[in-house]
Amino acid sequence: MNLKRLLILNLVIALMISGAGCGRKDFSALSDLGGLYQSSMKDVDFSLEITGMLSEGGTGAALEEDTIQAAGSMNGGQSSNKLLRWGISRKHNNQPPDADPGAPELLSKYNAFYIGDTSKKEVYLTFDEGYENGYTPKILDALRDNNAKAVFFITGPYLKEHQDLVRRMVEEGHEVGNHTIHHPSLPSLGDAELEEEILGLDRVFSEKFGKHMKYLRPPKGEYSERTLALTQKLGYCNVFWSFAYDDWNREKIRGAQFAYDIVMRNLHNGAILLLHAVSKDNADALDMIIKGIREKGYNIGDIDNIKFHNQ
Repeated sequence: MNLKRLLILNLVIALMISGAGCGRKDFSALSDLGGLYQSSMKDVDFSLEITGMLSEGGTGAALEEDTIQAAGSMNGGQSSNKLLRWGISRKHNNQPPDADPGAPELLSKYNAFYIGDTSKKEVYLTFDEGYENGYTPKILDALRDNNAKAVFFITGPYLKEHQDLVRRMVEEGHEVGNHTIHHPSLPSLGDAELEEEILGLDRVFSEKFGKHMKYLRPPKGEYSERTLALTQKLGYCNVFWSFAYDDWNREKIRGAQFAYDIVMRNLHNGAILLLHAVSKDNADALDMIIKGIREKGYNIGDIDNIKFHNQ
């Protein structure tokens, strides 16, 4: 067994002994496992950001795929590696959406979540930052001006190429989450590859900013019971969403009013809103969206409170 795998194994064993939970990990002995400094945007495929994306009134799509044989997996058959695609069916009248049958129970088993406390008028802003399209400064300005906090899920090339923006996220009190180095579908990876994609990103983030990531958003919304189990052992809480739309498609520019209207139409108690920072519509609408959320009686919450609610 080489030194890299031995260090990973020791970390996993320590986490299993101490108990899994968001942020319970120590990477002091680990190198840059994932090769973040060698990564670049040309190595990352964002052509299809969310495979389980649904339109309003759609039905869930999470339980349709076959089992993936991940190379190098040490799973031993303990957890299924059936490819699951996160899917929700939106409801009208600001009601929480329906998730795929069995999916909420599976997420809860591994300290993952997609929604907060549905008895409280509280919503959570999250942004996926696969790559920079020039709109994040405006998004950060709107959050600052409205005294609102968000979670930004970043990739390896984003951290490598836009440390100034990541530093601003950290310094202005936002949570920075893990979206892996190269944005792969996690069930397709062996254990070592999966760990490198996540730990390599976290290691460099910690070196730069003196803190670790606690939350993981699986790229493309693709996951399996195996990836939930393994990432939980690594100390992460997987964060899905209860609202998203096709804002990741840069060819669909429909204006700030469209972005505002679709978010307002789908607000609900405990909502985790997934917005993509590559969207000009989102950047232009965010000030209006935050004000609209509050005008409708919702608070913008702290993602850490969801963790405690789900435990």
